[in-house]
Amino acid sequence: MNIDSIYNGIVLDHITAGKSMQIYQDLSLDKLDCSVAIIKNVKSRKRGRKDIIKIDQEYSVNLDVLGYIDPEITVSIIKDGKTIEKKKVELPEQLVNILKCKNPRCITTTEQGIDHIFKLADPATRTYRCIYCEEDRKIK
Repeated sequence: MNIDSIYNGIVLDHITAGKSMQIYQDLSLDKLDCSVAIIKNVKSRKRGRKDIIKIDQEYSVNLDVLGYIDPEITVSIIKDGKTIEKKKVELPEQLVNILKCKNPRCITTTEQGIDHIFKLADPATRTYRCIYCEEDRKIK
């Protein structure tokens, strides 16, 4: 298989195998007017298998979404065919409008204009807590 390199754009690397489609959907990459390559189950020395996403245009990636999905992802910024910057994604301390609170008694279910805000409660278990009702959400 031959996937061309990109000249200007972004490469999302070290994605846990099988999570690339979730990233594609959560970042709304289908709405971009450029080539987006999803490469699944690539051999990896560190992880066994991984996924890679290549976006063939400059794009502002929401690092909180990436960190929430998979905190091991590396974001490479490509300009003129060269990697000019690499960013390591981390588990975000706060998520705003990425998760939705499922507690029917939470104020976010009755007040439509309120942001859904979750704070990181336990990094070891990847548990977030709604700031309004304290409902826990574990990330798988």
